[in-house]
Amino acid sequence: MRAFVFTDQALAKHAGQFVWLSIDTENARNAAFIRKYPIRAWPSLYVIDPAKEKIALRWVGGVTVAQLEKLFADGEIAVAGGSGAATSTLAQADGLYGAGQYKEAAVAYREVLRGMATRDPQYGRVAESLLFALQTTHDDPECVRAARESLPKLRETVSGPNLAASGLDCALGLPDGAPGRSEAIAMFEAETRAMLRDPRRKLAADDRSGMYGSLVSAREAAKDSAAAEALAREWVENLDAEAGRAANPEQRTALDPNRLSAFETAHQLERAIPMLEQSERDFPADYNPPARLAYVYGKLKRRDEALAASDRALELVYGPRRIRVLEVRADIQQGAGDPAAARKTLEDALAFAEALPEGQRSDSQIASLKKKLAAPSP
Repeated sequence: MRAFVFTDQALAKHAGQFVWLSIDTENARNAAFIRKYPIRAWPSLYVIDPAKEKIALRWVGGVTVAQLEKLFADGEIAVAGGSGAATSTLAQADGLYGAGQYKEAAVAYREVLRGMATRDPQYGRVAESLLFALQTTHDDPECVRAARESLPKLRETVSGPNLAASGLDCALGLPDGAPGRSEAIAMFEAETRAMLRDPRRKLAADDRSGMYGSLVSAREAAKDSAAAEALAREWVENLDAEAGRAANPEQRTALDPNRLSAFETAHQLERAIPMLEQSERDFPADYNPPARLAYVYGKLKRRDEALAASDRALELVYGPRRIRVLEVRADIQQGAGDPAAARKTLEDALAFAEALPEGQRSDSQIASLKKKLAAPSP
């Protein structure tokens, strides 16, 4: 969004509307902020009430300029507050969602939607927030039901694609043989595909990429490998075109994670190498390109190059992301037949994870590393 959205001149008129702040969640000096305002998914956009020092509104995921302007308006309403039971219930739901209490937020958002008119300008945001809360708590049956209810009302709005793709992901998450699973997948898959193909829809590159990923997963679940591969190739072509239209290296490099996923899904992983080499040349202080190169080279069993790229990434990376770089390095070492080195790397990752300040330290990540170390060597 920094490359494609926040630079848009249409946002200039909002310059004095908010006090703008960008947080580097990897930097230890921001640990106190993250402890107070937990960030559990990237990107996350917060509107913080300066009087109460609480999150008034939270949005997870990318946005277009139009969606961002809508969030500005909703944010002002959330901070200003208002009278009436409906306003109070929405404020409560937004507060729970902002605090990461997703199970409770889902219940509150359900209550809000029951009393909210579809034409209400906040209806789409509430419906999308409900789905994210249900996905985060892995309540796939309820997520499918909520998506079924909201999609017909919001199909032609900017919320339509997110609701269709989220509904498809939740339907795919239902157990095999669950009643209605096949019908739900078919319905959401058709909706997602139609929206992806609709030239009238102005979709952000991230959203379009996510829709392709969901559609590929649906075809894989159906064991339709030919259709899955065709979609993956189309996904690659779409992102190649997006990269070709990039106005500058920052915009092009911002597409790297999506393109890497598409290349891997399409079994074209080697095509990521020149892309990432160019990004490393353009942004030599960024750890992401060499870290991604280490992953790619490791998957391709080019282990000397993988370790060299990992070395470069480790010289640059900081904060919690260092742990992931070390985990990939351990995988490379294990694949190279050096389990002792792999174990030492995982031990280093665990020590680093345990030493992170509160706000950056993740108990689940620490538990995962301990589990890997306790597992017998393959």
